[in-house]
Amino acid sequence: MQHYPIIVIGGGHAGVEAACVAARMGVQVALVTMDAGKIGAMSCNPAIGGLGKGHLVREVDAFDGVLGTAADAGAIHYRMLNRSKGSAVWGPRVQADRRLFGAAVRRVVADEPTLDVIEGEVAGLRIEGGRVRGVALADDTVLACEAAILCTGTFLGGVLFRGEERFEGGRIGEGGAAVLAAQLREAALPLSRLKTGTPPRLDGRTIDWARLAEQASDQEQWTMSPLTGRRANPQTFCAITRTNAQCHEIIRANLTRSPLYSGAIDARGPRYCPSIEDKIDRFGDRDGHQIFLEPEGLDTPLVYPNGISTSLPVDVQERFLQAIDGLERVRIAEPGYAVEYDHVDPRSLDRWLQMRSLGGLYCAGQINGTTGYEEAAAQGLVAGLHAAALVLERDPPALDRANSYMAVMVDDLTLHGVSEPYRMLTARAEYRLRLRANNASTRLTPLAIGVGCVSDRRQKWFERREKARSDVTAALNVEMSPSQMRRLGFAATDDTGKQVLSDWSRFPGIDLPELVRAGLVPRETHPGLHDEIGEDLHYAPYVARQDAELRELRANERFALAEDFPFGEVPGLSNEMIERLAAARPDSLAQASRVPGITPAAMAALLVFARKFEGRDAA
Repeated sequence: MQHYPIIVIGGGHAGVEAACVAARMGVQVALVTMDAGKIGAMSCNPAIGGLGKGHLVREVDAFDGVLGTAADAGAIHYRMLNRSKGSAVWGPRVQADRRLFGAAVRRVVADEPTLDVIEGEVAGLRIEGGRVRGVALADDTVLACEAAILCTGTFLGGVLFRGEERFEGGRIGEGGAAVLAAQLREAALPLSRLKTGTPPRLDGRTIDWARLAEQASDQEQWTMSPLTGRRANPQTFCAITRTNAQCHEIIRANLTRSPLYSGAIDARGPRYCPSIEDKIDRFGDRDGHQIFLEPEGLDTPLVYPNGISTSLPVDVQERFLQAIDGLERVRIAEPGYAVEYDHVDPRSLDRWLQMRSLGGLYCAGQINGTTGYEEAAAQGLVAGLHAAALVLERDPPALDRANSYMAVMVDDLTLHGVSEPYRMLTARAEYRLRLRANNASTRLTPLAIGVGCVSDRRQKWFERREKARSDVTAALNVEMSPSQMRRLGFAATDDTGKQVLSDWSRFPGIDLPELVRAGLVPRETHPGLHDEIGEDLHYAPYVARQDAELRELRANERFALAEDFPFGEVPGLSNEMIERLAAARPDSLAQASRVPGITPAAMAALLVFARKFEGRDAA
């Protein structure tokens, strides 16, 4: 029996990040997938990033993850979303060539010396003494392990729907993990069903592009990963069209043929990416819905119509598409469909995505009730980090809601659970002024270096960048009088007094670029560094107001609550509060404070009792 300290099940975005981060830490890893050629495949939209999601991409990249550099390797269209708002909520997003992106992911996987790819279907987990000890494959091969990470995506009990048609599988043309799903149900794991969907793929040669508004790639030469250096591919454009009254009428007339409305699908779909059927039914007052026509690659005519996910029959899909401006003669290359699949109740997991009731079993990605490549990749990274740290007997990195969107997502999932597929949004992060997409490396790469999961290349890049930062910071700490500023051409009055340049930079006309032009601050040597420092200066007063709250958060995070903490014995808690706390099973006072309905008075009572319980437990 071959032994691997860590076995990762599934070669999607969660599985790739979990396997690769553990391998970068020096652990021998097996990545088990049904088709090695599909590792890193983009099942749905050929795009990476977006609002909230772009932050996750940058954070995974800060740990030397795969997603950011692969996105750049495949990128054929760059767009920074939400530019009209503050930079804390900007969303970097790239449209990627599916073939180039997948090839880049597979190169990284192949280059990891301690990572083996094994083709096969996992037929079951081997469980001994309440822990996962290995996996059995459908061909009777058995692999032993100390930890297994389930990254099954939509393949766990997956069923595809298109009108009256029904297929088993997790993606069109591919089988599902039915045997494993049955075993997990028999093991009484808390499983439920969710639904997601995809739009039809169109033949771009049959689209009347001349009639449509173009959306060009951003001219600014930013990239998803700072290690990319420069853009690798020719840039293409996307186009925009809209549904209309005729299109809506066709859909309304055929709602009963949709499995979403016929009763064939009971599971909830994603709120923030509803099907076109849902849009027409729920928003009947709208005269149209925007559709982004996004090329799937440089050497393919396929186009992804973002905004019209559907499970209507093929004939209905053709009719409503051809009612849309610019698509009158469009041909469908692959019809849209919905997929219903099993997911684990994430409240059964701890903050590192390990199953509380089954040691050594981690879950990451859509199996935890999330939607999107970015959410999956971030969860894979978190699970892989902890599994590797456990095997190596190291402390995992200190991730919390104040230093990463990854921790915000995991905390939301494991504390509140899901009733619909979870999507990352900037609004979910209460410390988002600190958590900008452009400062992810500053926030997290030191933690990544500390846990030993970054390459020499990234570590050296980060050290050079920090040296450049210290040079800029030293220059900004130089004091200048109003008269000195005026001699340099700046408007400054004597009543402001002598100030350091970082304080002067908040005055009108004295921002960081102007200080650079005046020769007071070194020129930029690392793209984006000056923007990050300038935004730090801009947000500093707001961030300072959060410092007391942040100190309290971290103090409460350190006050751990035992797995068997008796919430029912806490004086002053109502039955409802006890039920909510027992269901959420918070592992710290900080988590307990985020359980809905837990009042400040209840927190005070919980703190007093927790201190007594800690002393009682120690005795």
